[in-house]
Amino acid sequence: MKQITIRNIPEEVKKAIQKEAHRKGVSMNKAIISLLERTVKATSPVKKKRILYHDLDHLAGTWSNEEAKEFRKNTRMFEKINEDVWK
Repeated sequence: MKQITIRNIPEEVKKAIQKEAHRKGVSMNKAIISLLERTVKATSPVKKKRILYHDLDHLAGTWSNEEAKEFRKNTRMFEKINEDVWK
């Protein structure tokens, strides 16, 4: 694939891309590609191959703060160590 150079990116767009890259733990380049793919997918009737995941990485960062709090509340009991089991 050819390279594309984009000039004069507004500061707020650059920050949004950096935020997306940080959230996903990927490079700026991969974050830009991901954002472009999502935009094209949302506006294109072309079907893309189904992706089969082997882990839950694609779900990372998709919860709202409220959902994350609820999850932590409901899984807090798993942080307690049962001393009898570890003897």
